[in-house]
Amino acid sequence: MEPSSTEGGSEEIPLPKSPPTKVILKHGQELEEEQEELAEHQPLEQEDLNFERWKRRPLPRRTLHQKISDLKTYLWNAETKEFMGRSGKSWSLILLFYAALYTFLAAMFGGCIFCLMWSISPYHPTYNDRVMPPGMTMAPHLEGHDISFNASDRKSWKRYARSMDEHLRPYNDGAQERKNIRCTQDRYFMQEDLEEDAERKACQFKRSWLGECSGLQDPHYGYSQGRPCILLRMNRILGYLPGQGKPVNVTCGVKRGPPDALGEIQFFPKSIFDLKYYPYYGKLRHVNYSSPVVAVRFSGVQYDTHIQVQCKLNGKGIINDSPTDRYLGSVTFFLEVGA
Repeated sequence: MEPSSTEGGSEEIPLPKSPPTKVILKHGQELEEEQEELAEHQPLEQEDLNFERWKRRPLPRRTLHQKISDLKTYLWNAETKEFMGRSGKSWSLILLFYAALYTFLAAMFGGCIFCLMWSISPYHPTYNDRVMPPGMTMAPHLEGHDISFNASDRKSWKRYARSMDEHLRPYNDGAQERKNIRCTQDRYFMQEDLEEDAERKACQFKRSWLGECSGLQDPHYGYSQGRPCILLRMNRILGYLPGQGKPVNVTCGVKRGPPDALGEIQFFPKSIFDLKYYPYYGKLRHVNYSSPVVAVRFSGVQYDTHIQVQCKLNGKGIINDSPTDRYLGSVTFFLEVGA
């Protein structure tokens, strides 16, 4: 068909056809999506604002029979063949995992203990770079270091005499003669040439050497006469050589109270710790070792006088005036004797 002409001889050019708009093509799924979007922006109905309908309703209470039945099902489910919610395979894997875990932990712990015990010696410390000076202990030691009694009242001092008996029992002459040897040297009893695990010999220290404080002559240790005895011992330190070659001696005096309240002081067997009882090799090698003892008797103490007494160790390398440790190289106690 030929194109029509207009007036003036010009030809009419046909316009291009525009593509159909999306509005025209809306149908099917596109139309449904647009309707859903419009519905979202619509105001809520009154039924939607009723929140009571959205509250969680309580579950009905179960009877005891139902609970027991559920427990039985949990313990053993016959339908699924499960015990406590797990199948046999699941239980096997869990038990295998924990068995392997605890076996590994036990082996690691045992290995650590083995390495520790292999690296240390049971006879002496592995590292012993610094040895503190020894402390001193005393007997009787009942509820502290206070000694207070009346010489005429047996009940007031009987416990002190009993404590002295207990401390001196290992020093009985018969036991010392059976277990230990008699030493006469005035020097250290060195036994380093023996095997590490060999038993070391110990020197005798007999109870009878303590004289009037031995309990053999006076079973009351002077308490019934108002002249009490005490025992002083230097603490054991493995391998320690006290005094640096010279014996350590003991002195006692008044620390607080009248200076002459103690009167005469006697020491048994003497006021020193002999060198022949040192060094100490430990309880595994020095099985029958008996620590030397210095017995002190206050034979002239004043009656009804509260006295603070201090006994000290004196010698090279000994510290007896520590402000933080009152037992380092000394011992302090209160003494009061009544008639």
